Amino acid sequence: MQRLKTAMIEKATALLTSGEVSKVLGWKKGELGFDVEPAVFTSVDSLVDFTYDAFCGANLSKYLVEESKKEGKILVFLKPCDSYSFNQLIKEHRIKKENVYTVGIECQGKVDPYKLKENGIEFVTDASETVDTVTVNGKEFKKEEIILGKCLTCTKKLLSYDDVISFNEKREPSLDRFEMVKKLEAMTADERYAFWKDQLSNCIRCNACRNVCPACTCTKCVFDNDNSGIASKANSDSFEEKMFHIIRAFHVAGRCTDCGECSRVCPQHIPLHLLNRKFISDIDRLYGEYQAGEDTESKGPLTNYTTGDVDPSDVFGGK
Repeated sequence: MQRLKTAMIEKATALLTSGEVSKVLGWKKGELGFDVEPAVFTSVDSLVDFTYDAFCGANLSKYLVEESKKEGKILVFLKPCDSYSFNQLIKEHRIKKENVYTVGIECQGKVDPYKLKENGIEFVTDASETVDTVTVNGKEFKKEEIILGKCLTCTKKLLSYDDVISFNEKREPSLDRFEMVKKLEAMTADERYAFWKDQLSNCIRCNACRNVCPACTCTKCVFDNDNSGIASKANSDSFEEKMFHIIRAFHVAGRCTDCGECSRVCPQHIPLHLLNRKFISDIDRLYGEYQAGEDTESKGPLTNYTTGDVDPSDVFGGK
């Protein structure tokens, strides 16, 4: 990982020095070790705070919606899963591609800070990793024990970039990403209702899921519209409690790349990605396997009607 970080800093230094880019979008160190966050670096000297390690789980593509519109070209480092979101945003004309220099980087899975805390680690003094293990504060963990849920099922690959920095083979997923969706589908309607009522009742309406989601790029969200009747920050009734996330899932259906950012940032640990994966699973069954963000040109199945489109009742029996 140190070798990769060094190569990234060297690339950023070279492009800033040559003037090919005027800023760099990456990650900066946090005070606790695991609290790495996205950051824009505007000079070679500022790169002293640049980092890339096992805690860089944040998807940088969302930040390009605003940054790519500003003056000057920006260098961005994209992990495989980030690149699908980047492509989708290009497809939706939300990013000015001509203002972005993309460098693809490898990812062996990123650590979930909440899982570290469950194992008694409140802050990180040192960390290192291999393809299969992560050692934090001298304690070694198998990656399956402490990496983010989205990393356990990730099948993303490095797409086309202006440049690529990679030294290792991609880590293979250890779980089927639709396994929990299948379990939910096997439940009765009452059981599913109870599951989601229990999960969504924990929502504190912090809007972290919406704010970090690459598919949520509206200038003004309906949930911030005071005239909508649903703009309060806290749950005011049972309808609001359930419908905020369900409506949001419908809004990103067919566009969600399954990056898992919604669940990663949720302070209440609600598995919000499962709503999106249910839609992804249904789209695959109705229209054939489809991966949002796999390219920047094709139309998605929900925005591309053909006379051969299947009737949902033929698949779901009129349910």
